[in-house]
Amino acid sequence: MVATGRRRNRVHRALAGALAVASLLPGCGRSEAPTAPPEGSRAVSFPAADGVRLEGRLIGEGSVAVVLSHMRPADQRSWWPFAEDLAEAGYLVLTYDFRGYCPGGVGGCSEGERELGEIWRDVLGAIDLVRSRGARRVVLIGASMGGTASLVAAAQEGVSVEAVVTLSAPAAFEGMVLDADLLSRISAAKLFVAGTGDGTAADDAQALYAASPPPKRVEILTTDAHGTDILSGNQAGRARTLILQYLEQFAPVP
Repeated sequence: MVATGRRRNRVHRALAGALAVASLLPGCGRSEAPTAPPEGSRAVSFPAADGVRLEGRLIGEGSVAVVLSHMRPADQRSWWPFAEDLAEAGYLVLTYDFRGYCPGGVGGCSEGERELGEIWRDVLGAIDLVRSRGARRVVLIGASMGGTASLVAAAQEGVSVEAVVTLSAPAAFEGMVLDADLLSRISAAKLFVAGTGDGTAADDAQALYAASPPPKRVEILTTDAHGTDILSGNQAGRARTLILQYLEQFAPVP
């Protein structure tokens, strides 16, 4: 009971922090990348499943890890504000740059070409990295192409994750196709989030939800924002709270 109470307190503090941060963020438009990494974060380097060297940062501590995969044309820095919310809730969090993305400096510099159809292999490398750092359970959260790649990675044989959350994930991207056969192989809980005014994102989210086995959930928000921009747009508070509560349901911290 004591451990459960502490966990709830951490989640409540993270939710309060997420709402406070959301109230200070711009209401629309693409958010600017932070210039400084989260306090206490550590730079890491690790191989993708096919050996391409990637760079990222670990934030927080814990036996439950969250892997955050970025959208195009952003990089790992777009996740840093939300990574702090997750770390506050007690999660070990990894942000990283996909192959060929090299913002430089604290933003990191991953090697290789931008072979975007292969970035699901980067997600697999990220899963291996957090498991090597003590994570017993793993959650994948991806924005746009990062969401598509996260679902493809979760469907691979031998991969075990607790949940997959996507923000504006396209049903097909650069050769990665989220068909019913692939989705049927993902037993993890799935949360599909998209905005009403973001092109075909809402239709894709509904289609992915319909083709996926349970447990699953779809949330279509009243916003034009795409990917991680949903977390800094007019629905930021609702989106952040939704994700934190979904993780609390399917991948709670001890």
